[in-house]
Amino acid sequence: MSIMSYNGGTVLAMAGEECVCIATDLRFGEQMTTVATDKKKVHKVSDKVYVGLAGFSSDARTMLEKIMFRKNLYELRESRKIRPKVLGEMISNLCYQHRFGSYFTEPLVAGLDPDTHKPYICAMDTIGCIASPRDFVAVGTGQEYLLGVCESYWRENMKADELFEATAQSMLSCLERDAASGWGAVVYTITKDKVNVSTIKARMD
Repeated sequence: MSIMSYNGGTVLAMAGEECVCIATDLRFGEQMTTVATDKKKVHKVSDKVYVGLAGFSSDARTMLEKIMFRKNLYELRESRKIRPKVLGEMISNLCYQHRFGSYFTEPLVAGLDPDTHKPYICAMDTIGCIASPRDFVAVGTGQEYLLGVCESYWRENMKADELFEATAQSMLSCLERDAASGWGAVVYTITKDKVNVSTIKARMD
């Protein structure tokens, strides 16, 4: 089994009209053994900026600490809130610095620009190569099950309610098929006014 799928887990982000959804499952495992059912894989970095970390759990934790350290330094130096695109570049640089002994985690960034409220989503591999499409990105063990379903659910200029429904249904479909992810999911719906956090039920086996 690959070290990237050792702990399992999937993270998905979708972009809409002035809104973004980022969703993750709750399972934490050791190969096919479930250890915990409340594992947090999506983390708040700023008011409207979230980062998802899939892959090897201890490396994801280390990566999160480095991201928060650099983000705090940036905001102190610049005297402004970090934008999601800037955070994506920052994480990409961090990954590439460790390219000869990379962290076994695939970061995903989702958020709204604090001024224009334009949605931004991106995902990257272990050495920081950024993919930033306009529709959706996914990382983790359920990625291959997600992309086809997301293509059928996603459409342009979706409002927050529609985007949440598309994200939740895509994630539930993935959890039906990926044995390394599951035990429910959490969906963060980020709009210019607020952030809604919804827990959805899924298969419990």
